[in-house]
Amino acid sequence: MATPVARSFLQVAATEEVASPLRVVQIEGLVILKIIKHCKEFSPALVTGQLLGLDVGSVLEVTNCFPFPIREEDEEIEADGANYQLEMMRCLREVNVDNNTVGWYQSTLLGSFQTVELIETFMNYQENIRRCVCIIYDPLKSNQGVLALKALKLSDSFMELYRTNNFTGEKLREKNLSWVDIFEEIPIKVSNSALISAFMTELEADTPVVQCDYDRLQLSTSPFLERNMEFLIECMDDLSMEQQKFQFYYRNLSRQQAQQQAWLQKRRAENMARKATGEEPLPEEDPSNPVFKPLPEPSRLDSFLITNQISNYCNQINGVAGQSFSRLYLTKALHEN
Repeated sequence: MATPVARSFLQVAATEEVASPLRVVQIEGLVILKIIKHCKEFSPALVTGQLLGLDVGSVLEVTNCFPFPIREEDEEIEADGANYQLEMMRCLREVNVDNNTVGWYQSTLLGSFQTVELIETFMNYQENIRRCVCIIYDPLKSNQGVLALKALKLSDSFMELYRTNNFTGEKLREKNLSWVDIFEEIPIKVSNSALISAFMTELEADTPVVQCDYDRLQLSTSPFLERNMEFLIECMDDLSMEQQKFQFYYRNLSRQQAQQQAWLQKRRAENMARKATGEEPLPEEDPSNPVFKPLPEPSRLDSFLITNQISNYCNQINGVAGQSFSRLYLTKALHEN
């Protein structure tokens, strides 16, 4: 009987199977309550915090979190923030609580979170954490009767392109990347222990209707719609400015191409005259000539992010308008009865 050959750690690591893709973010109910409490206490100011938990197969378990303090402008933000995080994680480790960083959470105002800063934060986390997520909570949207909580991550194709910092039209077509491929939304699963579930069952009221059920019938959605429309108009203005940049670039590109053609025709006519006199022809390309200097193409990242924001605002307006019509028809039926 052949004896099994012992393998080193490096050999085992080399033959390790590729990690399964992230399918679900499992969050404990207490963590969600902490996030909601922190974001609502400081609303409309934007706040952030750290997510702690475990990465198990295709499930990212979020078991704890802690908020980041709001600092004044004159403080040393970077050093203080790093020291605060390390101290908090050391204290959690001492009391035997999960202290593995799996991402961060942040509040947003009407879904206006798709920014370059969010992408840079993702890339910084990605350097040390293989899989991380960002939990986005919108307190203003949650006031409309919907828990506005979502888990996001950057797509692998976008991160690969972002590292090269090449967002030209040719590169985007090569990677088949569009504005909808920047972020991936991961489904959220709320998890509670059996003891907490039993306790919540005991706390349930005997009455079948509670106050939050009546709040869902609130007819006034004007402030929410107005803010969405204001942000949508601002995004349309920003997108128009981005389009003007590209129009300016293509206008200069066509002008440069016309100058190149004129220069080539002049050079060819000059070479024909030199050949007639028996002289050596001159090269038809001159890299030192500013006419042949390539024009830098503007990055399309900003326009992609703005388009994402516009889509988000349109979806929110569409959702709120549909719910408002449903409530109006329901109220009309109640009045008729």
